[in-house]
Amino acid sequence: MHWYNRDEGFARIDRLGAAGEDFLFLIAYDRSRILVESLDRLPPGLLYRLGDWSNYRPRTIPPAPPFRKRPISFSRYREAIEAVQEEIRRGNTYLLNLTFPTPIETALGLEEIFHTAHAPFKLHLPGHFSCFSPEKFITVAHGSVRTFPMKGTIDATLPDAADRILSDGKETAEHVMIVDLMRNDLNRIAADVRVERFRYIDRIRAGERELLQVSSEIVGTLPADWRSRIGTMLRKITPAGSVTGTPKRKTLEIIKQIEGYERGFYTGIFGVCRGEELRSAVLIRFIEKSPTGLIYKSGGGITLESNIYAEYREMIEKIYLPF
Repeated sequence: MHWYNRDEGFARIDRLGAAGEDFLFLIAYDRSRILVESLDRLPPGLLYRLGDWSNYRPRTIPPAPPFRKRPISFSRYREAIEAVQEEIRRGNTYLLNLTFPTPIETALGLEEIFHTAHAPFKLHLPGHFSCFSPEKFITVAHGSVRTFPMKGTIDATLPDAADRILSDGKETAEHVMIVDLMRNDLNRIAADVRVERFRYIDRIRAGERELLQVSSEIVGTLPADWRSRIGTMLRKITPAGSVTGTPKRKTLEIIKQIEGYERGFYTGIFGVCRGEELRSAVLIRFIEKSPTGLIYKSGGGITLESNIYAEYREMIEKIYLPF
């Protein structure tokens, strides 16, 4: 398995696209490590799914007993969120996606988790991580590029759950900021950028529960030679706005300072370019192998109106196996 640095990786994506090859790309959150390989030369054991595109046969694996999770203490989380909100008061950021690693214990291995998980976008990198993501990043088809920022989650079993999440002022403000950020990002690579659908509801499985997730759809028009510019485009719009915040550059600096750990491939992106179509996803709902065991990484968007108790609970609720 060969890793490229930022410059080499994006340049190789451009070359494979221009050559008309079908390929997979994997980009770390900080873009320091990039995997790019033709679909017929993928590393052994690498498995992916992007909707109805996949390179494996489904396997049935009996669910394991409930797994254990050991999240950070509430006091540590409160310290971090208060630091974020102070940065907001200073005008350095308006929305920041705060995340933390959580050690977990389960009888399943990473590949078993991959095969058992129900999710539209999945990636298994042997010896490193498995991801079962509900979030698209960008898609390209028929000359149009689309992105689908997700921001806002609620338990589907709550009374009037859809109305509650759509009418929540804090969630609405957070979503508007991310849509504005992603629209600006698309304007860097496409023309005629517009919001085609605003704040629609997706239903996703979260272990034994169901969640409602709020998304929007933004679309733009690409030049005819877009395949030769895929790496250049990805360089301009990564990391994804929905897992960073706004304004992006300053918010990235604050994230590094406050989180105090390396996200690695968590909140990075992966995708496949095949023919005249490209599909990609954000690497969330993510379990990573570490020297001390498995680590689950999760978090959520923080604004000045965020409730510390609710945000801490949301971070923990996102730690699940989607069986």
